[in-house]
Amino acid sequence: KMAGSSAPWIGSAYLFLQSTCKTIVLPSLYESSQKKPSVFKALKLALADSTGSVNGVDMLKVHCSHPHLIVQLKFCKQENCRRFLQSYREGALQESLQNHLQLSLAVTTVPLEMELKAGNEQLDNMLKDEDRCLECIYREKPDRLRDEEITELEECLKSLIVHQSINNNIAVKDYASLNSPSLPYPSQSSSLSPQVTFIFQGQEFANRTLTLDDHQKFAKLVSKKWKQVGRSLQKSCRALRDPVIDNLALEYDREGLYEQAYQLLLRFIQSEGKKATIARLIAALEENGLISLAEELLGLHSNEDCS
Repeated sequence: KMAGSSAPWIGSAYLFLQSTCKTIVLPSLYESSQKKPSVFKALKLALADSTGSVNGVDMLKVHCSHPHLIVQLKFCKQENCRRFLQSYREGALQESLQNHLQLSLAVTTVPLEMELKAGNEQLDNMLKDEDRCLECIYREKPDRLRDEEITELEECLKSLIVHQSINNNIAVKDYASLNSPSLPYPSQSSSLSPQVTFIFQGQEFANRTLTLDDHQKFAKLVSKKWKQVGRSLQKSCRALRDPVIDNLALEYDREGLYEQAYQLLLRFIQSEGKKATIARLIAALEENGLISLAEELLGLHSNEDCS
């Protein structure tokens, strides 16, 4: 029945979230005008990680029902819903959301409990039967359009991410004007930056967290090899595991190689936080023979021309 007609596959589910840490009350944070964008951003990025696409699942409304934050989800493609269920079942969604909340809220840890419901059905009890879960979600059609508040938050987040990569000047301006804890880059003076060294071609370099400048140089110069670098980073970064890299290639195909490479490293930085270091990126570049780009990032080229 689900796949029989030409009508689009649409379904709905509710994700119940609760922090098990007494000092972090998610509904209260979402009700705070200052913290709301940070919580929303974490939700959006974690859901994108779970489906491999920023448009894989739509948030229609976020309900504050103490102690739970309840997110109404809408799926428009069966394969996206299937990916979401796999991510939820494997604990990857929970881990991703914990990481994104930790980054966005600038706290040490956000332990979470999650529940998934579709109508009266408690899906956590039937996760091993994926087709049955899909049927339950498909039966529940969304009973509302997206909230205006969600649309506004989406627009704020979209403008931040899209404008980053139009060109270097605009990107720097955007980052400078948005002095907010939800930015993906730690400040240069951050005490969180790991003060360790690494060896590259016999020379010792101070390790540090990746900067916006590193991000833009990488996107500009890595060219077609961005996928190979992504697969090297994937070994130690769950947020880049398959099918995320292939989905990025499809999603940003029209925008070209710069944007594809930019979005890849953005995922890495957002998921790894202070652990997104220059040493890890250099190791991935070395593994793929991109020595010239590695030298450029480490300031070993006196001129700007690097191919």
